[in-house]
Amino acid sequence: MLRKIPLFLLGILLISVTSCSTAKKTSASKKGAVASAKPKKKPKKGGIQPYGKVITKDAKSDEGLFTVHEVSDKYYYEIPDTLFNREMLMVTRIAKTASGLGFGGGKQNTQVLRWEKNKKQVLLRVVSHSVVAADSLPVHEAVVNSNFEPILYSFPIKAFSKDSLNTVIDVTPLFSKDVKALGIPQFRRRQYKISRLDASRSYIDKLKSYPLNIEARHVKTYNAGAPPSNGSVGSISVEMSNSMILLPKEPMKRRYFDERVGWFTSSQVDYGLKAQKSKRVTYLDRWRLEVRDEDIEKFKRGELVVPKKQIVYYVDRATPEEWKPYIKQGIEDWQVAFEAAGFKEAIIAKDPPTVEEDPDWSPEDVRYSVVRYLASPIPNANGPHVSDPRSGEILESDINWYHNVMSLLRNWFFIQTAAINKDAQTLEFKNEVMGRLIRFVSAHEVGHTLGLPHNMGSSVAYPVDKLRDAAFTKKYGTAPSIMDYARFNYVAQPGDEGVALMPNIGPYDKYAINWGYRPILDAKTGKDEKKTLDKWILEKAGDPMYRFGHQQAGDVVDPSSQTEDLGDDAVKASDYGIKNLKRIVPNLIKWTAEDGKNYDDLNTMYGQVLGQFNRYMGHVSSNIGGVYEHYKTYDQEGAVYTHVAKADQKKALKFINEQLFKTPEWLLDENIFNKTQYSGTTERIRGTQVRTLNRILSLGRMARVLENETLNGSEAYTILEMMRDLRNGVWTELRSGRKIDAYRRNLQRAYIDRLAYLMTAESPRGPRRSSDYVKFTPINTSQSDLRAVVRAELNTLKRNIRSAIGRTSDPMSKIHLRDAVERIDLILDPK
Repeated sequence: MLRKIPLFLLGILLISVTSCSTAKKTSASKKGAVASAKPKKKPKKGGIQPYGKVITKDAKSDEGLFTVHEVSDKYYYEIPDTLFNREMLMVTRIAKTASGLGFGGGKQNTQVLRWEKNKKQVLLRVVSHSVVAADSLPVHEAVVNSNFEPILYSFPIKAFSKDSLNTVIDVTPLFSKDVKALGIPQFRRRQYKISRLDASRSYIDKLKSYPLNIEARHVKTYNAGAPPSNGSVGSISVEMSNSMILLPKEPMKRRYFDERVGWFTSSQVDYGLKAQKSKRVTYLDRWRLEVRDEDIEKFKRGELVVPKKQIVYYVDRATPEEWKPYIKQGIEDWQVAFEAAGFKEAIIAKDPPTVEEDPDWSPEDVRYSVVRYLASPIPNANGPHVSDPRSGEILESDINWYHNVMSLLRNWFFIQTAAINKDAQTLEFKNEVMGRLIRFVSAHEVGHTLGLPHNMGSSVAYPVDKLRDAAFTKKYGTAPSIMDYARFNYVAQPGDEGVALMPNIGPYDKYAINWGYRPILDAKTGKDEKKTLDKWILEKAGDPMYRFGHQQAGDVVDPSSQTEDLGDDAVKASDYGIKNLKRIVPNLIKWTAEDGKNYDDLNTMYGQVLGQFNRYMGHVSSNIGGVYEHYKTYDQEGAVYTHVAKADQKKALKFINEQLFKTPEWLLDENIFNKTQYSGTTERIRGTQVRTLNRILSLGRMARVLENETLNGSEAYTILEMMRDLRNGVWTELRSGRKIDAYRRNLQRAYIDRLAYLMTAESPRGPRRSSDYVKFTPINTSQSDLRAVVRAELNTLKRNIRSAIGRTSDPMSKIHLRDAVERIDLILDPK
C-alpha cells in the first residue's frame, strides 16, 4: 500500500534530483569539449568524399543532361537523382577511321542504357527491348526473369552534391579502358586480328554535355596483327564517338509496318500477344508529327496544318556558300510529300546561328539535325538517323555530306547524259548544273532520314519510251520515287528536246509519306490504325507507280527491282543507253581536254564508260533465271512470286550475246588507249565479259532455271535451252570457221573455266542472318541436275571443237581450239 509523501519532502527530492542531473550535464559537457578538440574522422581512402574534395575549384564544368566535370586528367559525371532509372540510348560510331577502314560516321553499336544506384555504387545496365510483354500480364514476370539486364560497367560513388540531390562518379575508365560495346566491334577485331588496347596511345579527347545528350570522343589504339593500313605500325588508331541520349518519358504511339510500303523499322518479340507462339512486331521509324489541339478540326476538314513540332534541318556552317541554297531546296522539296499527309511546312531548312549569336550551338547537340559538310575525299553522302527502340520515334538525324560526292555526281551525269546534254559535255559543270545535282542528292538523303529506304522497284513503272517524252518526264521525272537509284536519263536520245534528266519527289514518295505520317485521329493504338492503313494500300494495289521493291544485295533475283536501271524493259533501255555510249566515246578526248593537263581524267571517264556498259549487262542478264516479287496479303489475288517469261529470258541472253560476247569493237578506241595506258586494254574487256558470264552461270541463277522447268515444264526457259543459246553465242566461230580474235579466245577460256568450277562447286551456304535485302537460292550441287547438265555441255562442246579444228585456217585459232579440248579432257578426267 502506497503511502502519501508530504509535499515538503517532494520539494526536497526534486531539488536533489535536479542538482544531480545538472552535475551530470556539466561533467558531460567537459568531456565533449575534450572530444571536440580531436580531429574529425577522415573518409576512407577510395570511399565517398566531400564534394569539394572531388570537384575542386580547378574543375572545368559543363552543365547539361549530367554536369560533366574535368579535373586534372579525370572526368566525372554528376548525375541528378531524377535521372536514375531513366532509359537512355547509346549510339557508338567510328568518327575518324584508319585508312582502309571505311569512312567516318558509320554506326557500330546501339544500346539502351539505364543508370542505377546500388548502395555505394552506380551501375550502368544494358536494357533490352527486343523481348517484351505487357506488365499487366502473367507472362511479364517470365520475360523479366529471362532477360536480366547485364551490367556494362560499375562505378564507385565518389561524392554527393551539397544538397545530396546529385551523385558524382568517375567515368574516365568507361572511355579509357577497352569496353567493347563502346569501341571497335567484334567482327572488326577478328578481321584485323586485334589483340588488345594500347592504353599508352589511347585517350579521351572530350566529353560534352547538352540538355538531352552527352557526347564523348575518345581515341583508341589497338594492337593488330593484320591492320588495314600502315602495317609497319602493327596497330589501328580510330576516334570513337559515343552519343548518350535521354529517351522520352512517354514513348510515341507506334505505327505498324507493312512490307508493301518500304520503311526503316524497329522490332520486338512480344510474348503478350494472343498468338500461340512468340510473335515479332515491327513498327516504323518516323518523326513525331502531331496535330496541334487547336488545329484538329481544320485537319479533319482537310485543311493543311503546321505540326506541333516541325522537322528542322540546319545546314552546316562549313558548307560552301554556293551550295547551301541547293541543299536547302533538297530538304524542303519534301514539303509537297508532307502536304499529301495533311501538313504544311512540316520540314524546313535553316542556317545555324553564328558563333557570335550562340557560341554554344553545336551539331552534336541532339536537339539539332544537321547536314554536315565534311572535307573528305570520300565520294559519298549518307543519311543515318537515331530512333527510340521502344516506339520507332526518330530523335535526331545528321546527313553526312562528303565534299567528293560532287565528283561522283559529275561522273554519273557526264556518262549518262552527255550524248544529249551540252551542260554535261565538260568536266567542270556550271554552278547551277552542279547545284541541281546536289539538290537531287540532298533530297534523296533526306528521304532516308524520314524513314524511307531505297525503293529499287520504282523505276520499272514507266514504259521505256515515255522516258523520251518531255511532257511525261517533266510531270513524273525518271521514276515514281526519288528513293530509287534511277540516276539520270540515259534512255533519252538526241532530238528528245526538253526531256527531264532526273527524278523528283514522285507519286510513290507522296503515297509513302502519307501512309507513314498522316495522323489517324480516331485510332487510340497502333493496332487500331491497321484497317485504315490496309485500305490505303489496297486503293493503290496493282498500280506500278505505288509499288515498293527491295534493294537486293548479292544475287539479283527480281530483275524489276535493280539499282541504276530505268524503265520497264531492260533490253530496250540498255540498247538506248549503249547507243549513247557509242556517241560519247569518240568525244571523250575533246570533252575532257584542257591545255597543260595530263590524261588522268580521260582514263577515269573511259573507265566510267566501261562501268556504265557493265551496268546495262547486269540489268539485262538478271532476267535470266529471274523471279518477280510483288508483296501481297491474303485478301489480294495473284501470286507473290512469278518467273520471268521464257521469251523475255531468251531475249535477254540474245542481247548479251550480241552486245557483249561478240567483241564490242566500239569500245576499242586506240586514240584513247595510246594516251592512257601502256597495257591492260585486253584485260579490261575480258573482265567486263567474264563478269557477266559468271553472273549467268552462277549457282543460284542456274538453280532457279532448273526449278522453273520443274514447275512449269515447256513454258519455262529450260536449262538445256539456256546452255545451248549461251554456247552458241560464246562459240559462234565453231560453225563458221572464222578467225577467233584475242578477246573471244579469252572469253571462251573463261567459259570452260566456269564449267570447271560448276563441276566441283560445293553447295552454297546461306547468309548467317535472313534479310529481305540478301537473296539466297539453295542448290545441292552434287545431287541436283547441275553437274549432269554441265558434264553433257562439256562433251557437246568438245565434239564441236574437234569438228571445227579442220575448218579453221588461222594458226592462233587452231592452237586455241586444241588447247580447249585438252582443258575439257582435264575437267572430265582429272587423272
